[in-house]
Amino acid sequence: MTPVFSFGIQSLWSEVSHMPPCGVWWINIDKRQDAISLLNQTIASQVDNANVAIITMGEDPHRIIKLDADRGPQKISLFSMPKNENSLYFLSRDLLCSVNPNDYLFILLTNDSVWEKTSTANLVSWLNKIKQWVTDYHCTLLILNAGNNIDARQASLFNQHQSLSGLAGLRDTGDGHRFDITFWRNEQGVSAGQQLAVSHTDGRWLMSAQETVAVQPRSDENQVLCTAAALEGTPLLSQYWSVFDSNEALFHAAREAQAATLLFSAEQISQIEPLARHIHALRRQRGSALKIVVREMSACLRTPDERLLLGCGANLVIPWNAPLSRALTLIESVQKQIFQRHVPDDPRPLLDMSRPLKLRGFQKWQTFCDAVTGVMDHPLMTPDARGVLVALRPAPGLRPEQALTLCRPGRIGDIVTLNNRALVLFLTFCRINDLEIALGHIFPLPISDLFTHRKVWHEDRQIRAELLDMQTREAEFWTPGQPPEVVKSKALNVVHDGRGWRRTPTPHRLLSAGKEKQE
Repeated sequence: MTPVFSFGIQSLWSEVSHMPPCGVWWINIDKRQDAISLLNQTIASQVDNANVAIITMGEDPHRIIKLDADRGPQKISLFSMPKNENSLYFLSRDLLCSVNPNDYLFILLTNDSVWEKTSTANLVSWLNKIKQWVTDYHCTLLILNAGNNIDARQASLFNQHQSLSGLAGLRDTGDGHRFDITFWRNEQGVSAGQQLAVSHTDGRWLMSAQETVAVQPRSDENQVLCTAAALEGTPLLSQYWSVFDSNEALFHAAREAQAATLLFSAEQISQIEPLARHIHALRRQRGSALKIVVREMSACLRTPDERLLLGCGANLVIPWNAPLSRALTLIESVQKQIFQRHVPDDPRPLLDMSRPLKLRGFQKWQTFCDAVTGVMDHPLMTPDARGVLVALRPAPGLRPEQALTLCRPGRIGDIVTLNNRALVLFLTFCRINDLEIALGHIFPLPISDLFTHRKVWHEDRQIRAELLDMQTREAEFWTPGQPPEVVKSKALNVVHDGRGWRRTPTPHRLLSAGKEKQE
């Protein structure tokens, strides 16, 4: 008889708890203690004659396994493997050396730090091979992955339904736990997009009683979830509005939303990256019907930051100078919209695109050239919007080294170098029309007082050509474009009469003698 193994949360119906052979199930858990507790209860949920093997990475399984005297299998096989990526590729081979995997339940307890070092392509390749292995040997593999960054792992596995039979997440909400089922496929059918409240009491995981009444949440298309900062202290506009103290609180509440409108706030630049990760997780996990809006509360978003938020799944970014009445009108404009743009599985390429240059301030000549060349060669950045290259020649009496002491770039990605003639700056993602504003922030004194000549390159082809010239010459021999010199023509018909220079007029005839006779 073919065995059917059960997941470790009691009271779950069979559609989301059974794990038959020939399948791989992946559960992301935000706390390691919860992962260990769930592991032990999953063991206790099996019948007494079940074949169960536990695999840990980098630790002794005897220290974490606690068997229940009244429940669970009579015998358990314990294995330990090194905590690195290479050990995963030999997992199936090593198991064959010790057990006959037929009709076995293998539970692999991992840490998310192992998968962070594994590329998405390698992870997908490994899942395909391990799926083929469990199919060939008619066994079941349950992966319990513990770590703080489980949203990124959930997003990267979101579309791996061919390799995985189930993907879910267990997270601590403060007053309980939430079991998010992305998809679960077994002999009972397929379940997807479910969120269940579970409790952890005395080492046992139980589903809340109210979850048996309504499995799927109702439609919430009229609901608007926003932060208090985004409303600027305005009272709730209707019964459909809900206010939260922070973006983090709004993010956790939005995990249960299906088609609601989410209004996040951006008040400072340090919020951009975590906000982008929140938006990416919601868009990948909750679908395209969700309306995600970001309102800029102060002038903190640059062009790449807006592109990052939109690339991670935001429908709209409202600028800081738009009043609340205008913001509400823009929020109404995204209602009934279905998000159509592609959102990548992993947000890291988008984050790298928004911060292509991790340098700031003065750099050596070659380091400067290599850094700017890297920005120019970045494949994900928009052409002719990568930045501005500026050469500034100091005023007479001011050496470039002295002008450098006044150059104070404040943004990551704004770098400067110099030679014996000029300062050369590269301002990442700066537009040509914003150059004066950017230079005003970098230098404490007026630019016209510090420098007599400026040469600007803002198109990719111009910057690449000048970089090639800079790299082929030594710093002291490179000269930026010279200003056009005024060439004084030599005075004609000038004689000195002993008292001063005088011009002698020269007569000119407008008509020739032949034409006069004809007339």
